[in-house]
Order: sequence, then C-alpha cells, then structure tokens
Amino acid sequence: MNRIFLMLLLFVSLSSINVTGQAAKNDQCFICHEAIGDKTAQLYPKDVHFKKGISCAGCHGGDSRLEDMEASMDRNKGFIGVPKGNKISDACINCHSNEKTMKGYNSNLPTDQFDKLTKSVHGKLSTTGAELIVQCITCHDIHQIRSANDPSSTVYSVNIPKTCSKCHNDAVFMRTYNPALPVDQYIKYRTSVHGMLNAKGDSKAADCKDCHGSHDIKSATDIRSKVYPVNLPKTCAKCHSDKKYMSGYKIPTDQYEKYSESVHGIALLQMNDPGAPACNDCHGNHGSSPPGVESISKVCGTCHALNAELFSNSVHKAAFDKHNYPECESCHGNHEIITATHELIGINEGSSCINCHKEKDDPGFQAADLMRTLIDSLDAQNEFAAKLIYEAEQKGMEVSEAKFLLRDVKQSRFEARTLVHSFDTTKFNEGVRRGLSIAAEVSGEAKGAVDEYYFRRFGLVVSFILISVLIVGLYFYIRKIET
Repeated sequence: MNRIFLMLLLFVSLSSINVTGQAAKNDQCFICHEAIGDKTAQLYPKDVHFKKGISCAGCHGGDSRLEDMEASMDRNKGFIGVPKGNKISDACINCHSNEKTMKGYNSNLPTDQFDKLTKSVHGKLSTTGAELIVQCITCHDIHQIRSANDPSSTVYSVNIPKTCSKCHNDAVFMRTYNPALPVDQYIKYRTSVHGMLNAKGDSKAADCKDCHGSHDIKSATDIRSKVYPVNLPKTCAKCHSDKKYMSGYKIPTDQYEKYSESVHGIALLQMNDPGAPACNDCHGNHGSSPPGVESISKVCGTCHALNAELFSNSVHKAAFDKHNYPECESCHGNHEIITATHELIGINEGSSCINCHKEKDDPGFQAADLMRTLIDSLDAQNEFAAKLIYEAEQKGMEVSEAKFLLRDVKQSRFEARTLVHSFDTTKFNEGVRRGLSIAAEVSGEAKGAVDEYYFRRFGLVVSFILISVLIVGLYFYIRKIET
C-alpha cells in the first residue's frame, strides 16, 4: 500500500512540477521528497550543489536514478543515509579535497580547506572525543549552501559575524571548550566601526574571517595566528594599507608604515616583543574604534599609568579639555610615536611646548625653558660623572661604589622625564636637584680616585728619586771606605 502511494506521488510530481537543474531531472530522491513537501527538497534547489547538477546521492550515497526506494537506498550501493559526526565532513571532502573532481565542476576553489580545518583551533576533538568540534555544515549550512560570494550565503562577508556568533555567543557551549574566552565578541563587534559598516551591508568592512582567517583559524596565543600580537599589524595592514581598497573611507593608509618605524613598532616587529602594543591595544579588537579625544590619555594610560595620572592632575588637563585637544597625541603623535627625547621639551625649534606657548612672557614658555635647562644640566652632570668613573677605572682605581651610585643619577633623570607630564616646575626642580646632588657626589668620589692615582704616581716618583740618591750615595761611600 505504501509503495503504491509513493509511486502515485512520483507520478504526480513527474507530471505536474516544474523541476529545474540537471540534478533534479534524474534524481528520484529529490522528486519524491519534493512531492511530499519535504523541507529539504524545498531548500535544495537554491543550493550551489543543485545548480552544479549534484544529486542527493552525491552526499547521501545510494543510486538516486532508481525509482524503487529500497533499491536506491541499498547499502551495497554506498547509501549512508544522514551522515553523523565526522561522516558529514567526509562526505564534503570526497569532492572538495579532490582537485580533479573540483575541476570537473569548473570550480577554482582550493582543495586544502579541510586539511587547514583539522589543523585549526576548530579541528580539535569535541567533548565526545569522537568527532571534530566543527563540521563543514556548521558554518556553510546544509541543503541551502551558497557560494561565499552570494549575499544569501552564511559565509558571505555581511553574514559571517552572525554565523560565528551561533557558537561564540553561546556561553554554555563555549564554557565547555574555553571558559576564559569571552562570549560578547559579537556584541562588541556591532559597536565597532567595522561592525556598524557591516550591519549596513558593507561587505568590505572587516569581519571575523578577515582578521582570524577562515578554515585555518588559530588560537590568538598561537604564534602562527593572524591575530598573534607580532602578526596583527600586518593583518590590519592588508586593508588599511591598500589605497585602492580604502579609497571610499577617507582615512589615511600610511598607518602601518608609520607604526613600523615607531618605538612601539620597532619593539613588536623588529624585537619580537609580544608585550609591545599592537593595533588592538589602542583601538580595541572586536570593538575596534579610533580613540576619541577624551579617551586617548586613558588608552595610553593603560600602560603609561604614572604619566597619565600626572597629566590628569596638571594645569594642562583643563586647558586641553577646554580646547578639545587630544592629550598624549598632541605631543607624542599616534602611529608614528618615537622614543621621547629632551628635544620635545623647551623653547627650541622642534619642541612640542612652543606649539602652544610662543610668547616669552607666557608662564608656560618660561616653565618649558626652565625644565629644559634643568634636565640638560642633569644630563651634562651625568655624562661628566660617567667620564670620571671611566677614567678612574682605566687607571685601575676602585670606584665600584661610585659606579653603583651613578645608577641613581640615571633613575633621577628618568623620573624627571616622567615629571614633565605634571608641568609643575616645583616638582620637576626637586627631582632634578636630587639627581644633580647625587651626580656631584659621584663626580667627587671619582675625581678623588683620579687624584689619588696621580698622588700615588707622584709619591712613587719621589720615592724612586730618593732611593736612587740613597743608592748612589751609598755607592760612593763604599768606594771611599775601600780606598
């Protein structure tokens, strides 16, 4: 009875439906499932595989050309039914890992996606220990798979954030694999410049795959990861250094070039120091956005805490707020930050102070001049003391204590450069005077050692002369006795 009913449905479907696609013409599985109103059959005509002429048997096995249900679903003909676990991806890679097969469908897709997936963070075993955490259909969907360039695809740029969030926004699921990983990345992303553009349908705006990769995603702590600190600037630069790609966004494209020559970039890119700030340390990662004028010092202050605190309590804070000036950036720049030197302080050409304080009767002008004079004096005294210590060491004198004390001068110099951010000449003067006092003490001890060396040399010469005179006198005295 059931067989008669199915045959009747097949007859109706063959005579009444308007099937499209080469796969449906000879695919008895599809014809039957469509006739009974199966949801899968309703989805599949929009699938890229349907349009390529791939029948149901392409993934499920069996012989879809046969009208007899039992014959078409014969296990001896390779029927596997609904694949489970890794069998799902195995069905995909039968074609997608075979270059000859893919070319037969006029596809230029790479054939190493699954190999990359198994080596990625998603290629680890699930909690069952019997299958991978992610299968192909986890991201690409099933029975309605579209080309990645199709706006309706789950892996189309505009849709990827929502696709990734299916797992990454699920606190229970993510806790199973990595309790420390945040589950608010998607929410943060939607607040970012990238996320807001993406929400407007801008497929050029960075999405998850642009930063993390697709099949080859690695943990952020993996040195091979695109978002590992040392690699991150280049990842950002893929878009932000491309003038043609960024032409519609009206922002500079020389950020990476400037950053790579900055004190931060040299530490990260040349010295491979993962603790040095990369793009995300200042701009954020999932919630990335250019720091606002008021937030710049807070961003810099996450590392340079004392400098930020001194500035916040300085007279400049209110002035910068009043004029809406960026704080740290005004003197140090942003992407092109170089090692701070004394040239930034004072009233000479090239200093930051004279950008605002140009008049000689301006208290700020006078304070800048005083601070530069004091710190230059400390530098000179430090250099003088170091030369005296070196001279004493070369003469073989013991000056280890003075040499150790010289480190306190260098520390005072460092503290003075930090105290500049207070813009308080009294505090600055106290710090420098302390350094000058120590430098004077060190110079005194080193000079004393050098003087002692010359005193010893002088005493040696005098002793030699006296001994020589004594020997000569003794010689003549003995000659006199003998005669």
